[in-house]
Amino acid sequence: MREYLLTLCITAAVTYLLTGPVRKFAIVAGAMPEIRARDVHREPTPRLGGIAMFFGLCAGLLVADHLTNLSEVFEKSNEPRALLSGAALIWLIGVLDDKFEIDALIKLGGQMIAAGVMVVQGLTILWIPLPGVGTVALTQWQGTLLTVALVVITINAVNFVDGLDGLAAGMVCIAAAAFFMYAYRIWYSYGIEAAAPASLFAAILMGMCLGFLPHNMHPARIFMGDSGSMLIGLVLAAGAISVTGQVDPDVMKLFSGSERNTVHQMVPVYIPLLMPLTIIAIPAADLILAIVRRTWRGQSPFAADRGHLHHRLLEIGHSHSRAVLIMYFWSALIAFGALAYSVNSASMWIVLGVVVLSAVGLVLLLLPRFTPRAPRWAERFVPPRYRRRGAVAVDAEPVPAVDADEERVPVAAGVSGVNGATAVGPRSRAR
Repeated sequence: MREYLLTLCITAAVTYLLTGPVRKFAIVAGAMPEIRARDVHREPTPRLGGIAMFFGLCAGLLVADHLTNLSEVFEKSNEPRALLSGAALIWLIGVLDDKFEIDALIKLGGQMIAAGVMVVQGLTILWIPLPGVGTVALTQWQGTLLTVALVVITINAVNFVDGLDGLAAGMVCIAAAAFFMYAYRIWYSYGIEAAAPASLFAAILMGMCLGFLPHNMHPARIFMGDSGSMLIGLVLAAGAISVTGQVDPDVMKLFSGSERNTVHQMVPVYIPLLMPLTIIAIPAADLILAIVRRTWRGQSPFAADRGHLHHRLLEIGHSHSRAVLIMYFWSALIAFGALAYSVNSASMWIVLGVVVLSAVGLVLLLLPRFTPRAPRWAERFVPPRYRRRGAVAVDAEPVPAVDADEERVPVAAGVSGVNGATAVGPRSRAR
């Protein structure tokens, strides 16, 4: 566990330290598109944050290769090299898209090629466990098609949800944390070394997201762009493929006792089929709804619009930060709920806990304009928005009102005020 934690910290540190220089490079390179109709930010913001995330991935893999226990993953498996090859290809496609806005079909083809590169090097689904049937071995073509489909769906699901500051990185980090706990339990509890690559991928993915989040939280100083969203989507899919199609369920030796006990014991075997879906449940739902909505209107499924889930949260009255936190909440509830059920499927407390937390989440959705107020004795310790109307800070300065219907005026790249600062200027406070 300590080596996983060290790898996570190194990945996060490298990503965090490189994001600042990458932001300056993105401004100089002109990777700052004008404000579009579907955007929620008010000022042009540099992209190409995926550059820092990719070098964080490389640093994490390099450090893990020199650690005593994790180095065995590189010796016994070719999956880390397969991941790096596919990640490098998808990252290059994303960088080109962030700069030149390449066609959606070209990106789709690049995603399929990146998935094919990983399949050729051994990162593929070999078998799947099916309830009532058992372990089903797949042919080479079946495994390749299923692997490519899972990679493409995951990449686009993460890419679709990348619409608010810190949303995609935070949701993928939550998913990676749940997936790491699941894969580490399979490796540590059952002694299955084939789950070690998935644990490593999840730890590195958490480090990439945690290192980038401080720069990407609202108001964001830099966006990850397609170079980042497609990259973390591919790493997430690689971990799911590794633990789903490489770990043999028969090695767990769970077939013992009565039929009822066997069904309960077999839950960890079937969870790999559900875990890749639960960790991207919110992005996948957004992806499916977007495709249905656009095709119903006679548009291309790849046509951009303002109908995503996070856009709807803003429309019903939630603030930017609250919309992001609500999406975090639902992602964590689904991912960790499935994880808890895989540990103890017979416990009713888990079901009750998920039901109660779901009710809390629904209440939060129905109260978009509710702002908690601090007691009077604590008003001086909290931000002004949480104070009562009669309480006014002594040193407070009047803040000019901002018209909600004010027309957005694009700001040219390179001019002071580009999302709070130029390449070397200070960051302005959010209004």
